[in-house]
Amino acid sequence: MLIVKSWARLFLRYVTQRMSPEKDIKKHIALPPARGLSDQFGSRMSEAEKLAELIKESRSTVALTGAGISVPSGIPDFRTPGTGIWENVDPMEVANIEVFRRDPKRFWSFYRPRFNMLEDKQPNPAHTVLAELEERGLLEGVITQNIDRLHRKAGSKKIVEVHGTVETSSCLDCGESYKLEEVETLFDGDEIAKCRSCDGSVKPDVVLFGEMLPEEAIFEAQQMARGADLMLCIGSSLVVQPVASLPTLTAHSGGKIAILTKSETPYDAEAEVRMNGDVVEEMQAVLQLIG
Repeated sequence: MLIVKSWARLFLRYVTQRMSPEKDIKKHIALPPARGLSDQFGSRMSEAEKLAELIKESRSTVALTGAGISVPSGIPDFRTPGTGIWENVDPMEVANIEVFRRDPKRFWSFYRPRFNMLEDKQPNPAHTVLAELEERGLLEGVITQNIDRLHRKAGSKKIVEVHGTVETSSCLDCGESYKLEEVETLFDGDEIAKCRSCDGSVKPDVVLFGEMLPEEAIFEAQQMARGADLMLCIGSSLVVQPVASLPTLTAHSGGKIAILTKSETPYDAEAEVRMNGDVVEEMQAVLQLIG
């Protein structure tokens, strides 16, 4: 087990430091060719029907979700032109660990309104479909890049939050933890969140640019990806490392990849199923077809 965890740390460090988002995925990792699902089930089968069949036949299905699954809940994604969070903001200037340490007021001027916005957001039917699939024994769990807590609110039980969560914030000095609902009471006259116990700086328990992903979370995500017969990628462009490499682990272990997202991804050509419609409508259609 120690050897495996050591390998996971090396893998994580490699993909974080060496690989650029889009162009290097195919350069470094060759995927096996996709198998012809249309030939198996008929050329006229819709993508939703194919996905429903894959889920029913799979012994282990894992969902990998990104910002796109939460857009119907009123949470903007990051890169959509005109509406994405990073459209008019350089993330390296507001969501970087060095910015937090150097200028916490600037950091919180960006994150504080976002926290307030996320507090009352509710899951949409795409989240609840995944929770129902898990309840039925058709989904092993969810690996999510999202920090918004909506999978948990929807009723999903096994969730790996590889980028952390806004559920809590912690003091960097004494480790005191605060619930999201408490954070607003921590701001001082300089509009910086301070610990009640020691007056230290309080940081959201999310992964900022410049930070490593939680080792246990990425290790568990990798194990789930390797063991999956089917990885269902929803609402993610699959370009942010190291999470973007998880579908490769599934494919190299003999599993299949299904993608439901509006943007292009590096895995589109290898996907058994590729859907780019409304995430709520598509997921509800798949659940209805499963019966």
